[in-house]
Amino acid sequence: MSARAWPHWVILLILAGYLLAAVCYAIWTPAWQVPDEPAHYNYARYLAENGRFPILQAGDYPHAYLEEIKAKRFPPDMSVDPIRYESHQPPLYYILAAGVYALFTGAPLVVRLTAMRLLSVLMGASTLLLAYVLVRESFPGRSHLSWGTAAFMAFLPMHIAITAGVNNDALAELMLAAILLWLLRYLRRRPGRQAPMRVRDWLPLGLLLGLGLLTKTSVYVALPIAALVILWGEGRLAKGGRRLSAVLWGWLVSFGIALLIALAWYVRNALTYGGLDILGLGRHDAITTGQLRTAEWLAANGLAALIRSLVRTTFQSFWGQFGWMGVLLDSRLYALLALLSGLAAFGGFWWLVRLLRRQAHLHPQEARALIVLGLSALLTVLGYLWYNLQFVQHQGRYLFPALIPIGLAFAAGLYQVTSPAGARPTALLLAGGTAALIIRGITAGDLSLLWTALLAGLTLAFALLGWRGSPRARAFALAAAYAGLWLLDWVCLFGFIVPALAS
Repeated sequence: MSARAWPHWVILLILAGYLLAAVCYAIWTPAWQVPDEPAHYNYARYLAENGRFPILQAGDYPHAYLEEIKAKRFPPDMSVDPIRYESHQPPLYYILAAGVYALFTGAPLVVRLTAMRLLSVLMGASTLLLAYVLVRESFPGRSHLSWGTAAFMAFLPMHIAITAGVNNDALAELMLAAILLWLLRYLRRRPGRQAPMRVRDWLPLGLLLGLGLLTKTSVYVALPIAALVILWGEGRLAKGGRRLSAVLWGWLVSFGIALLIALAWYVRNALTYGGLDILGLGRHDAITTGQLRTAEWLAANGLAALIRSLVRTTFQSFWGQFGWMGVLLDSRLYALLALLSGLAAFGGFWWLVRLLRRQAHLHPQEARALIVLGLSALLTVLGYLWYNLQFVQHQGRYLFPALIPIGLAFAAGLYQVTSPAGARPTALLLAGGTAALIIRGITAGDLSLLWTALLAGLTLAFALLGWRGSPRARAFALAAAYAGLWLLDWVCLFGFIVPALAS
């Protein structure tokens, strides 16, 4: 399908769908029922009321009290004031949130909390626009990838739930998207400029990196990516000593500006928490007593159980496991999402293989984008695994900093399996699997297998739409998949979140 079939107004439709759903999540999700929301709220409130940043100290993570208040669904007679374990976080988001808090100081709590949640919603909308621009510029002529990536990010239920809460996640994703966009534009434009890069040329990157350092540690994956991109970009233009000096100059200016922006915060933390604990993570680890450690869980349950829990819980909580990980969806919905994920993964892998085999059809800027975005995803996944080596935190939301490359892979995969070449083997594979599940379900008397067979049959119908290669049928299949995700957002909110968590 040509790029002309997907005009720019499609992103406006996606953005409108996201805003409608996210605003409803912000309004209807009961207070404090977004992970860590009380601690983030208390940080912003302290800053607004006292004019200085809080200090993380012993007692800010009251484990027993936190478990009790979560179990009772945050009743009004139990204060969230003691929950302050996010006080070590970098300050940028909380400065903005404190401004919103100050604007609504005299308003009821529900109004003030909703206003602060809507700040995150606006940040999420900005990230969607940057993601759309990034993919559209990196893959010209493949506009289905740009709107598909944006639609996946916009309608992923768990992502909406997180970006409709009081936390610094949405701003972290926004900063990372802005940095990746700048880096990819730099790689695309640099060959046309043989002159050395000046300070003002590196200034935007330094500013973005510095603001990222002041947002959240999940943005820190941008540092090695930026270093490698500068090495790549400057190293292609100069020779010998000039190449080395150009690379060092890029590193010096961009990282120097970033460090200058964050330096005061690092010095403050070193003086407050002692030693080289410039991020406050040492203090955080010291006070979070009672939090389940991976070594303890491993000793009690074994490696196989740990891997199963990591895979299953990560998958479920990536798509939707709400509240404080206590509200799960119906198992049949997870089965449907697993089929959709498998379909997209199969198509995405096939799409990538075809691109690599046909290098003549892969534009250099597309190759650069795949490398940079792939590196971003890899570093985010490694950071997630590293965190889980210390604590049992099998939460798929920690993968959201890599949502642009994940969304790109999802969009590419669905597009591939609805192509004439991709629909045929996909449909044959699904048909065989559906038949096997039906036979097994009947012979074993297992109704769950029959349900899975029905889901596989519905997925088969999706693949069959691309069999004949009709652009109209293909467009309908893709639009139906993302519209289905948007409908799932409402099912999650009013079918699971509100009934389970409302007082």
